[in-house]
Amino acid sequence: MGFDAGDVAHKLSNRLKMRHLALLLQIRRHGSLTRAAEHMAISQPALTNTLNDLEGMFGAPLFERSARGMAPTLLGRVVLDHAQAMVQDLDHLVRDMDAVAGGHTAHLHIGVTPFVPSRVLPAALQQAARDGRRLTVTVQGGPGELLLSQLQDHTLDIVVGLASPTPSQEGLNFYALYSQPPRLIANRRLAARLTRQRLDWRRLAGLDWIMSPSATYLREQVASLFVEAGLPVPRPVMESDAARLIGEMLAANERAVAILPADIAEELVRGPGVTIIPYSFAWSLPPIGFFTRNTGTPRMAEQWFADALRTVKSARPAEHAALS
Repeated sequence: MGFDAGDVAHKLSNRLKMRHLALLLQIRRHGSLTRAAEHMAISQPALTNTLNDLEGMFGAPLFERSARGMAPTLLGRVVLDHAQAMVQDLDHLVRDMDAVAGGHTAHLHIGVTPFVPSRVLPAALQQAARDGRRLTVTVQGGPGELLLSQLQDHTLDIVVGLASPTPSQEGLNFYALYSQPPRLIANRRLAARLTRQRLDWRRLAGLDWIMSPSATYLREQVASLFVEAGLPVPRPVMESDAARLIGEMLAANERAVAILPADIAEELVRGPGVTIIPYSFAWSLPPIGFFTRNTGTPRMAEQWFADALRTVKSARPAEHAALS
């Protein structure tokens, strides 16, 4: 039986409702008509009839039924991806309406990966606010892979962070703003001792290392330094990508050392007890930039913020050149 795109489009435009999309998402979440019906406070027969009607609109099953529950078919996964995006877009519409009602222009949902300099977002928002554009924002931090998946399903509007080598970037564009070198930073007293002599990786291996979580680009690069020196990779005393926590740990521990992006290192040394060791690495970190979806027309607020990010990139500190 052939697929009639025109017929399906006609049925969907005339009969599909937002509550149908919410229903499909609940079935996927619970994996069971019974549990989904309980959650939505409707009867299971009513839910079954609605699902049958929906599958009639799409012309094929959306879920496979088995004793283990319900799992999306290939078509079902495609429909659910779009359903998730449409439900999120509706939520964003409501947030935009609320922003306008409060005298603002629009609302943005921004994701920020670890090691983005703290000055970037405020500077970009200030730039975007020119010409009377008053944006409200929700900012969510987290690992890059999670935030990129939320950008793909429309939970987020834009993600700011380091370029990511993760394979889960289908449907996304990355715009590089600038690159930065890594910096070796340590407790101030430790740094004073280390700078009196040539850097010795064997000696560094015996210190208390603070490293990024496993499987991150920075963690792998730090590990490679020891491997290339013929040394075992140190077991970190702490794994974290929280810059402030790393700075506090470095200041409190006279044996603590870390390698961080230059922007972050320069922010941390403004506080007490931490300093940069003047050592140049032969590699650079992935560039700082932002991710957007490459499907559909971006909202004006997203375009304003993207343009603002491009403008403020020139305002980054000039100190990088001193050690590069």
